[in-house]
Parts: sequence; C-alpha cells; structure tokens
Amino acid sequence: MAGVSRAKVMPVARLSTFVESGAGASPCWNVFCIDNHIAFTPSLSVVGDLRLRIDRDDLRDLGGGTYWAPADLHDQDGQPWPVCPRRTLRRATERLAEEGFTARIGHEVEFTLFDALGPQEWSAYGVNAALRQDGFVRDLLDAATTAGLTVEQVHAEYGLNQFEISLGPADPVTAADNAVLARILVSRTARAHDLRASFAPLPVADAAGNGAHHHLSLHREDRPLFSGGDGPHGLTTPGARAVAGILAALPDFVLVLAGSALSHLRLQPNTWGGAYACWGLENREAAVRLCADTPGNPRGAHLEVKPIDASANPYLAGATILGAALAGIEGELPLPPEVAVNPAQLSEEERRAAGVALLPSLPADLLGRLRTSRLAGDVFEPLLLEALLAVKGYELSEYGRTPPAEVAERFRFAWTM
Repeated sequence: MAGVSRAKVMPVARLSTFVESGAGASPCWNVFCIDNHIAFTPSLSVVGDLRLRIDRDDLRDLGGGTYWAPADLHDQDGQPWPVCPRRTLRRATERLAEEGFTARIGHEVEFTLFDALGPQEWSAYGVNAALRQDGFVRDLLDAATTAGLTVEQVHAEYGLNQFEISLGPADPVTAADNAVLARILVSRTARAHDLRASFAPLPVADAAGNGAHHHLSLHREDRPLFSGGDGPHGLTTPGARAVAGILAALPDFVLVLAGSALSHLRLQPNTWGGAYACWGLENREAAVRLCADTPGNPRGAHLEVKPIDASANPYLAGATILGAALAGIEGELPLPPEVAVNPAQLSEEERRAAGVALLPSLPADLLGRLRTSRLAGDVFEPLLLEALLAVKGYELSEYGRTPPAEVAERFRFAWTM
C-alpha cells in the first residue's frame, strides 16, 4: 500500500515452489508503511499466513543469474487474497472486457540519479545531459533487452540529473509488471555505475519531482474510443464519457495515485504534474492530457493521466483509472469543457465557470474522500481499502507536518529497488 515492492528470494533450483506452493508472507505485509511501521488493523495482524505464487511464464532474466517474476497473493488453500494488487487490476480489466472494452497502458518512469557529475554540465532535455550518462543508458537498454522489456525511449528530463524512460503499451496487468521491472533495472544499473536512482515524488525539496504517468488507450471491437468520433478532437461518445469518468474520480483517488507525504509537494501548478482536474489536447498542465491520432503519434490517440507518482502502487493506480473510465461510460457522464490553456493562467472566476479545481492535498480531505467514495468500494475489496486507509493515514499523520526538506531527504530512496 506504500508503493514499496517486497519480495522473497529462492535458489533457482526451488523455482517450482514459487509456482506450485508459493513462498510465505504475513498478512501484515499489506500494512507495512514507508518507514517500516506496521499499521495493524482489526483484520490485518500478526496472525495468519499468505502465499506468494508466480507463473513460470512471467519469469524475467535480470542478468547475472538473477531472475524476477511478479507474484499474486493467495491464502494457504490456494484461493486469491482480496488485498492482492495484481488481482485488483485483473478484476478491473475483466470488468472492462465484460462490457466489450479492451485497454492498453504504457507507463512513464521518471527518476533522478545521485552521486552523478556536477550540475554545471546539465541542460534540460539536453544532448549533453544524455551523453554524460551514455554508459548508464546503454547498460540500461541492454538490461531491458535481456529482461524482455520494451523501452521506447530514454531522455534527460527537466530536473538536474533527472531521466525518463517510456515503456511500450501492453495489457494493464503486464504494463504494471513492466513498470515494476523497469524500476528494478534502473536501480540495478545505477548501482553498477556507482549511482543511486531515486523515484521519489520529490527527491530534493524545491527541485523537480518524479512522476509515473499512465498512458491509456481504450478500444471496443478493435475500434479506438479516443479517435474517429464526432466529439472534440475525434473523441467518440464512449471515449468522451471515459474522460469524464476519470476526471470525476480523480479528486477521490488522490490518496491512491499520489498519496505519500511527499506527493503534494510535486502536485502543484506549473510543474507539469496535472494538479488541476481538467482535460485538454496536449495540455501538460491538465490532469488528463489527450494525445490525438495524428501522423506524429504512432500509437494512436490515447490519454495521459498525469497526477500519478511512484509512491502509488501501479496495479492499484491502473485499477483506479480503468474503474473510473468504465464508470464514466456506464453512467453516461458528460464531457466537461476542454481547457486549452495553462489552467493556472485562468482567473478564479474563469476556473469556477469551467468547473476546474485543484486536486485536494490536505490529509483529511484525501482520507475522507477515498473512505466515502462509492467507486472506491466498487474497485477495491473492503479489506484492501482497510489496508490502504490504514497505511496512508499513518504516513500522512506522522509526516504531514514535517518540513519538506526533511521528508524529502528521509524518503529519497524509499521507492528504489
């Protein structure tokens, strides 16, 4: 629930154990917090045991004789555990399929390298910025090839020593697996170059933050929902309703998408973080950016959901987006007006007239909105919601008033693999 990946390790000779029986894990794994505090709940305590089970076909080669596979949580009788994030995303994908829709998601992974060369050679998106770490980038791409991970591009980002890798689209569960794998490969490659990679929403106070944006396309019977229609910029009627559903849900799900004690420091206007709940064509300040079907977009029309950062569990974030899109389609929600400018440039009156508001950031608002969200009760099992509220509630109460610089330094590498 804290966005931290946890694992068990076995010799390769015992691989079948992971597949057939699973490796043991306490139910309290589900309520570990970012500082390793355990936010016990009435249902999740020291009592009981779970099993981490993998599919042999999901095994990825990390190089050097080390392999990784994503695991599902089961109980000891082999039944799926309701707090399993992969199961949650799988359920959301299956619900879409029941209504005739298929989804593809592509993840962006932003990170900041530390112990790198000094700042005097850095240019945002610069050639020099990329070439100064060309050995790291080459080794990262080689590692991705070995692991079977499709990387579409790597570039230096806006912030000092900040990079981004863009992953190829896949079905939602595989895409989330790939996002975790990418962070593993970035972390391992950085260590091999005497560097450390930070995926923290804000690795340094008053510096550029790291996002983990989701790119989403939807189809019905192989026909795209975000192009070929009569709506704005080619949106179809169900495509427009999906956009409306995501926008309607975002304020209730900030705790899931960007709910760490650092996230609100990144989720600010004029940071390209999507702090305003609105949409627009190629608008990088909007929470939902529409990428239209043009000759310059080889993947076709899709949405970029921007408020997400690496403190989010990618499986739960994906389930949230899919659940919200389907709710918008089924509820026939009307598409809000497009915002074609930086929403921060609008006056308060203009924003009110357009229905544009900043996403909530106060801890009480984040917890209360998720706790009372009808959609959250539909997307998440009650036990998962109990765990999520316990973990995030503790983290926000414990660190919500801590000075930003102190929080950033303490949790700079909390999400590093």
